[in-house]
Amino acid sequence: MEYNTQKTQLNMPEYGRIIQQLVERCKEVSDKEERNEMAMAIIDFMGQRNPQLRDEENYKHKLWDHLFILANYDLDVDSPYPFPTQEQLQEKPKRMEYPKLQGDFKFYGKSILQLIEKAIELEAGDEKEALIEVIANNMKKSYNVYNKEHVTDDVIFRHLKELSENRLDLTSIESLEKSKIYYANNTNRNNNNKNTNNKNQPAKRRFNNNNHKNNRR
Repeated sequence: MEYNTQKTQLNMPEYGRIIQQLVERCKEVSDKEERNEMAMAIIDFMGQRNPQLRDEENYKHKLWDHLFILANYDLDVDSPYPFPTQEQLQEKPKRMEYPKLQGDFKFYGKSILQLIEKAIELEAGDEKEALIEVIANNMKKSYNVYNKEHVTDDVIFRHLKELSENRLDLTSIESLEKSKIYYANNTNRNNNNKNTNNKNQPAKRRFNNNNHKNNRR
């Protein structure tokens, strides 16, 4: 009885020993055309054995790369894709850069930094002031969610000033409620409520008149 530990090591165990043996047999075929046909048949078989790969982008390219790995980087066939070298496959991925927000400010998220940079680029004016106040409002929401406690506006203003390296400053405002954007939003909301109430007035009058008529009867 032959144990798996006594057999040839599998280069890619997920494909199983049958495909590994087929690849070894393909390498031994002397005729190039026959070898190409066998390689194509092995690729189809590999796709059938691993149907989940079909959901991935360029899955055929991946199968040919796997075929070359199974052949231990030594297979003379005509591939529709360039075979990778062993060095390329063993190359470690580049180290990912971590977001700048760390420590005490990490809960604000990277999007806040991007908005801050956008606000810094804008010229002075109402649009810039509105964006800065939007940023401050979102910072306040993020702070309250992460820390589960109420934060005063002056703390948010200090954090905004520090994150922007003193290029954005709201410390002259007492609170967000007294800022221009808060006032504009509340003014629009009050106007909408007034318009809604005005629209409902005729209906209320009709309702009251009908009730009055019914009571007289």
